[in-house]
Amino acid sequence: MSENIRRLPDSELAVMQAVWAFEPPVARSQIETLLPGDMAMTTLLTLLSRLQEKGFLRIEKAGRRSLYIPLVAQKDYQAAQSRRFVDQVFGGSISAFAAALCDQGLSREELEELRRLLREDAL
Repeated sequence: MSENIRRLPDSELAVMQAVWAFEPPVARSQIETLLPGDMAMTTLLTLLSRLQEKGFLRIEKAGRRSLYIPLVAQKDYQAAQSRRFVDQVFGGSISAFAAALCDQGLSREELEELRRLLREDAL
């Protein structure tokens, strides 16, 4: 399923990341706390509506308030976009991707964390 999740524009992704940061259902006021202070409420409401139209959110009414429930898990979105990135930029080669990460100076701690995750079959 995750490979069919489309890439979100940066502004919509920022809103989804804010939604994912809270236990659902999420109120608009919670989302606003994690977004740049210069985002207008009308912009946020527009982005939330778009995310609903794209199937990323469900909006439920609670009296006069709206509550937002993610329909796409953050982990699923990350997996789909990571796979798409590796396919597009590295021709699907995980080893080329890993080499590029190492060439960009992964810290010793980051490399050890990757080794640990691989050893523990956590990836």
